[in-house]
Amino acid sequence: MPNHHCNRNITERVTLAGHDLIEFLKTAIAEGNVRRLVVRKGDGPQLMDIPLTVGVAVGGALTLLAPFLAALGAIAALFSKVQVDVQRKVAPREERPISDD
Repeated sequence: MPNHHCNRNITERVTLAGHDLIEFLKTAIAEGNVRRLVVRKGDGPQLMDIPLTVGVAVGGALTLLAPFLAALGAIAALFSKVQVDVQRKVAPREERPISDD
């Protein structure tokens, strides 16, 4: 029998202009299912890895991360493009019995 309580993580990579980074991060954090954000310089080295604790309120997370976001915004503005790896927690799909109706 499948374990319906098992959550899994998926990671998506987004490329955007450096000056759009902070707004993107705020939106991603506000979604509430983001577990980790990794910011990279274009296709290059990692600039910052931001783990987000499960259960931290969105407002609390943004308040706690404000100094990091400000510093990251200043750094990202120097680059024309940045990449963000967004790791999200995904709830398992509900398996429903097949009916003959």
